[in-house]
Amino acid sequence: MLDYDKEAERYDASRGGEPRARAAAEGVLGLVPDTARSLLDLACGTGIVTRRLAAARSGLRVTGVDLTTEMVRRAAARLPGAVVRADARRLPFPDGTFDAVTSVWLLHLLPGPEGVRAVVAECARVLRPGGVYVTTVDKAAAHNVGSDIDAVLAARPRIRAVDESAAVEAYAAAHGLVPAGRARFRGRGQGRSPRRTIADLRRGWFVTLPPGDPRADVFAERLAALPDQDRPRPDPWFTLRAFRKPGEAAAGRRAGATGRSRRTSPR
Repeated sequence: MLDYDKEAERYDASRGGEPRARAAAEGVLGLVPDTARSLLDLACGTGIVTRRLAAARSGLRVTGVDLTTEMVRRAAARLPGAVVRADARRLPFPDGTFDAVTSVWLLHLLPGPEGVRAVVAECARVLRPGGVYVTTVDKAAAHNVGSDIDAVLAARPRIRAVDESAAVEAYAAAHGLVPAGRARFRGRGQGRSPRRTIADLRRGWFVTLPPGDPRADVFAERLAALPDQDRPRPDPWFTLRAFRKPGEAAAGRRAGATGRSRRTSPR
């Protein structure tokens, strides 16, 4: 697992910066009903996406949450007074507080299915009736774009992804949330090059090949043998799922969310 206090300084630049943040915010907002007046953004990180969510709609009050001290500090600079340090598995908000809850690039980081279940349960709890939960799913799979880098990494040890779409849907259903749309957005600036992948490997990006593991050296050597060491391969496409908490405003909000989701998918 990466140390996100250390990652905070380089996080934006190493993950596509503003172009990726814009794509993520547009994808998320395409699934959030226009009637939403309050939104909670879990694992807001540096606030680079959260700020865009807040700026996109004048009537939308956005609150960011992150567990990492340095991430919270940076996010708070972008959204003064609107960022809270908290664990997404134990949110410090009363039941039914928000019209929308989002978690972009969070679920895949959690320690096993029980962590994902806990976060989904909390999202359902703090949602108002008719509210929508929007989350990324299948994060690791998004990075497999069929490149020569992926061919090299195909033989690495694997564990089952905790953010598989079907599993997240089942956890949502267990807490009364029903599917309300899906979308995809491009991870702009996140196409991997061999050299960048080796650097990520060395600093623990791939959890099954931790730094110091002799197998990591084997994969680094194979990656170093690839051509065009600094040429980025294609960008990933990330998947969003939306789930609605049934309630009085459900019908109108569901129609709004599913109608917009079609516009965020690639053509």
